[in-house]
Amino acid sequence: MIRHIVTFSLSAESAEKRAEQAAWAGEQLISLVPLIPQILALSIVHDVRHEAGNADFALIADYADQAALDAYQVHPDHVRVSSSIKPLVATRLAIDFDV
Repeated sequence: MIRHIVTFSLSAESAEKRAEQAAWAGEQLISLVPLIPQILALSIVHDVRHEAGNADFALIADYADQAALDAYQVHPDHVRVSSSIKPLVATRLAIDFDV
């Protein structure tokens, strides 16, 4: 199984606006679960400390294997949601590893 973790730091200046955008982006990503069969599990977590250098939110998702993760990446619904979130993002970091 592959675990895919992506952290997002948003570009809005105020913590309140970043929290609002993070909530919206998280909802968009969660909406992918019933649309993309390769997703075994997906959760969104939000930073509670709001310290400089911390990401605003993260996606944690599991896929059966690398082929399933690759299929998710190019799935039209993922591309659509990803494209809608991208303008809000200052920094995106990802890690994929075997579980």
